[in-house]
Amino acid sequence: MSQKNVQVGNRVKILQPTYVAGKTGVICGREELLGVQLSERWLIRVASETENIVVSVTLDEFQILS
Repeated sequence: MSQKNVQVGNRVKILQPTYVAGKTGVICGREELLGVQLSERWLIRVASETENIVVSVTLDEFQILS
């Protein structure tokens, strides 16, 4: 998957890490390093009615649904 295909607001299926694998989430944006440089990681808010979880993952750790 190319970073060009990834957009804030996309729904995704999380593949890794194991503790949230299989859950869906929404892309919040790219992770920033020191508030200046964008990293290769993406922040995803996990869809959950009981918890507020945001995970930092690489492109190969999630799949775009929409």
